[in-house]
Amino acid sequence: MNKFMQIAIEEAREGVRAGHGGPFGAVVVCGGRVIASAHNMVLATNDPTAHAEVEALRKACAVLGSPNIPDCEIYSTCEPCPMCLSAIMWARVQSVYYGCTKEDAEKIGFIDAFIYHVLEGGDGDALRRISLDRDSCLPLMKEWEDKQGHTLY
Repeated sequence: MNKFMQIAIEEAREGVRAGHGGPFGAVVVCGGRVIASAHNMVLATNDPTAHAEVEALRKACAVLGSPNIPDCEIYSTCEPCPMCLSAIMWARVQSVYYGCTKEDAEKIGFIDAFIYHVLEGGDGDALRRISLDRDSCLPLMKEWEDKQGHTLY
């Protein structure tokens, strides 16, 4: 078994036994060294974004002092959900290794199909999306664009 996946599995098991959330663990590795590991904390924090991958990314980015960690890879006990996949991509991580599939997760009640449906261009029945006050918000974009020395991420 891969040693990093073993750490992810141990994280997931710890989270399940503590009642923190679902059976998900993740490890961020850079240069063969573990930078951060975490497990699902959704139930412990009442935070729907506290998935294992997001928690591990938050820790790793803090340790490395950057929101971009392209030299890192992530190991997860399950195929990342759409939110986690987006976070991984925003962090510029180049490789994701995962154990269980999204279909395995769906079999035990973790269903992301409605999100994939919207992302694939399906109707937005799951969420109304309404543009509002764009003209009032656009000056913020200009302010950011004009700010000297701003950091893109």
